[in-house]
Amino acid sequence: MEPVLIAVAFVCGMLVNLIGLPPLLGFLAAGFLLNGMGYENTPALAELADLGVTLLLFTIGLKLDVRTLLRRDVWGTASLHMLLSTLLFTLVLLVCKGLGMTLAMSLGWQLAVLLGFALSFSSTVFAVKVLEERSDMNALYARLAIGVLVMQDIFAVAFLAISSGKLPSIWALWILGLPLLRPLLCRLLERAGHGELQVLFGVFLALVVGAAGFEVVGLKPDLGALIIGMMLASHPAAAGLAKALFTLKDLFLICFFLTIGLNGLPTQDAMWIALALVLALPFKSTLYYLVYSGAHLRVRTVLLSTLALSNFSEFGLIVAAIAAKAGWLSHEWLVALSLALAASFMISAPLNGQSERIYHRFGNWLRGLQARELHPEDRPIELGDAKVIILGMGRIGQGAYFELEHKYGPVILGVENDHGKLPGLRERNMNVIEGDATDTDFWDKVLISNQIDLVLLAMPHHSGNLYAIEKLRSHGFTGKIAAIVRFEDDIDSLREQGVDAVFNVYDEAGSGFARHVIRGMEGRDALGKTGTIV
Repeated sequence: MEPVLIAVAFVCGMLVNLIGLPPLLGFLAAGFLLNGMGYENTPALAELADLGVTLLLFTIGLKLDVRTLLRRDVWGTASLHMLLSTLLFTLVLLVCKGLGMTLAMSLGWQLAVLLGFALSFSSTVFAVKVLEERSDMNALYARLAIGVLVMQDIFAVAFLAISSGKLPSIWALWILGLPLLRPLLCRLLERAGHGELQVLFGVFLALVVGAAGFEVVGLKPDLGALIIGMMLASHPAAAGLAKALFTLKDLFLICFFLTIGLNGLPTQDAMWIALALVLALPFKSTLYYLVYSGAHLRVRTVLLSTLALSNFSEFGLIVAAIAAKAGWLSHEWLVALSLALAASFMISAPLNGQSERIYHRFGNWLRGLQARELHPEDRPIELGDAKVIILGMGRIGQGAYFELEHKYGPVILGVENDHGKLPGLRERNMNVIEGDATDTDFWDKVLISNQIDLVLLAMPHHSGNLYAIEKLRSHGFTGKIAAIVRFEDDIDSLREQGVDAVFNVYDEAGSGFARHVIRGMEGRDALGKTGTIV
């Protein structure tokens, strides 16, 4: 890659970041700027961009629960919205043709439907970046949005397979044996550790086992990366692997955004079409809102999911490229769709950045349209008769639970964000509910009563405990708060927030270990002395 490409991408990304917008908008602008300077898309840059998208889909798979795709509010929402949105943009393009827009004059209804289908998709790259930056990947609205995006990717794969005119090889049946590979891959993941070998193993899984393995038998490479990631999603090391690939994936995705702008400089005709598509974007968002509302979700869930998906997808460029290669469309359509895609990102980014403010401003009005019977996962979280709440049911939280239960009786409630842990905790007769105290979605649904006397913050990350304290205060909680810390430097920040008791895990663990050893040695000495006397 030429140094000027890196320099321009960095400068544009930094300038956009300084005004409070996501750097990816700067990378899009850098692509158009480089195009104006005479640079063109190169095979090397396109290859790096493809690697970024492939790694992105692999990391999505690592975080995706397959059961999510089987839910009606995911596949039903994706299917219904795709149908309605395709009809919407088909109508918009035919209106553009009726108004005499030069670029649209060559469109027949078949091509209009094809482009409408492409424009019905939302950007996986953009949505995941927004959700990751907000640390909301575990929130219900994020899981629903990602589920819809994955369903769209599946529809995309089906289209690409049909449009290529090629059937997968008979050897594609090998994917039916993938579950047999899972134990081996999980074992290798454990042995890879947490260093550079872990990163390399992740790249190997995404690009070799997934992408190359699928491509060689006539299947879409990105689908392979996604499926391999989904196979490992339930493994305890999957989250660490996704985190290890985070920086590498983001670096390659910069190339993806640059290639969008490098597709070509806009003409006046392309700009008119792009403007028409952008003006129709609010109707696409409205369709998302209406379809999600039909799933009996809360206003906040519906609104935040809608905002995350209120954009166009890079898949539209892929469809246009296939059509242009077949001679159905002119290359100018690629530029028009690039402009519409970039503009949708520029509109969607600040809206997502202000999503909480938008919700608080319009939430009361929108709640009048909310279904009376809410989705089971989106109902208010009731804490029952509990007087002591423990946020985080790891080893420390569990130990605290039994100690407090022994002293105060059955008035303890544990809150744990790992769905897989709940059955085991309940088998031990522990009163626990599922919830993520680092997620705004949890605090928006939880009902905190005056009967709660004590909250224990036993989550592993200091930032999560601080966030929980902030939310407790905003809910008007006046009871006692106790928290764990791992480092001495974290104690002061907790004291400043008014925490009543702080437990230093490492200091107390060391003291407890020493007390245990001393008691053991004293007991053994006593036995020895007794033996001597005897």
